[in-house]
Amino acid sequence: MKITFSYLVTTFFTSHLAAERGLSPNTIASYSDCMKLLVNYLCKRHGIQTEAIDLSMISSDLVLDFLDALEKERNNSPASRNQRLVAIKTFFHFLSKTVPELMHHNEQIQAIQLKRTDHRPPSSLSTEEVAAILTAPDATTLIGTRDRALLQLLYNTGARAQELADCTVDDLHGDAPATVTVTGKGRKTRVIPLWQETVRIVSHYLQLREQAGVKAPQLFLNIHGEPMTRFGIGRRVAHHAQAAAAHCPSLKARAITPHTFRHTTALHLIEANNDIAVVKDWLGHADIKTTSLYIEVSVARKRKALEKLPPPDGGLPPERPQWTQPALLEFLTACSRKEHYVA
Repeated sequence: MKITFSYLVTTFFTSHLAAERGLSPNTIASYSDCMKLLVNYLCKRHGIQTEAIDLSMISSDLVLDFLDALEKERNNSPASRNQRLVAIKTFFHFLSKTVPELMHHNEQIQAIQLKRTDHRPPSSLSTEEVAAILTAPDATTLIGTRDRALLQLLYNTGARAQELADCTVDDLHGDAPATVTVTGKGRKTRVIPLWQETVRIVSHYLQLREQAGVKAPQLFLNIHGEPMTRFGIGRRVAHHAQAAAAHCPSLKARAITPHTFRHTTALHLIEANNDIAVVKDWLGHADIKTTSLYIEVSVARKRKALEKLPPPDGGLPPERPQWTQPALLEFLTACSRKEHYVA
């Protein structure tokens, strides 16, 4: 019996990624998104149906064309492009072990280089912009109350969209000290403290939901009573950010996503002088180097604020502020000793 493309893809997801490698549902979902895009691209380019796909069609040149199309047609960033490429390489590495005659084909795919990405600080929101978005939903309706709770929890926790989509009512603990348990990458859970304002808003949403006769284990449900997906959460965030732009001009023409809230929470925690190791654990970062990006953003924001002050001493440039260096030096010291890498 000939091994079909569909069989190999199915085995890759069910047996290899889930059973053998034990990857998280979020990672598997990301790989699945990539595979769907690749299959659609293949079918459109060759004018065929899915059943007619042959592995020989997926050459290194086609993969490069596919990645270029993601950037040009879907406006994927270089980082997103690289994530798609990693998924494709993982698939072909699996194929080389399953179908030995594809080993040379796999080598050509593995030789494709990741695209260099610019080191840009993550986009974040000011406290005024956060307040504008949080108050955008219509709190007189169940959907508006749900969205208000969703946005509040996003800002309080800095959670990823999928993490909130996976949250259940039982993950909330309203008794002091109030917390929520979220499950992140690698199925690792973390407990995040909640403000009393967050507890009040989420509790109000749950009360309205109960009065409407809605019962479900998932915390956030769509209009059909089904669990919200990360895509649905993203659409609601974008919707309310656009609405908030009417009275907060700085939000105009900006693409606000759940990850924007995650970056904002991280930056605001750093600016509140929390220890970088605490922020790392709060966000569920695997590497403290990821968290360190927010130190750079914080220092840059302070520097811009300082530039707006009138220069002292008859217009002479102000002395270099001493607080611009210790945070970075502290980070570099921690990296060299790896003292914060211990779980």
